[in-house]
Amino acid sequence: MLIVDAHEPTEGEQRQALLYVRMRAWLARRGEQGASLVEYALLVALIAVVCIVAVSILGGNASTKFSSVGSALQ
Repeated sequence: MLIVDAHEPTEGEQRQALLYVRMRAWLARRGEQGASLVEYALLVALIAVVCIVAVSILGGNASTKFSSVGSALQ
């Protein structure tokens, strides 16, 4: 059952409806439904680069710490 509210829309409701209509039109013009495989591949590549850089920067410090802890235990 559909219930219709017969009040005048407020300014906020009008802006929200306009934003919705514009967004739908923009998505229709864009012709895509979501992120493509290329975008996902670029995202994975960027994450891999960040991980490699983090390991290379922090790896030396971690190795030094592990060596000093190992020497202290002996």
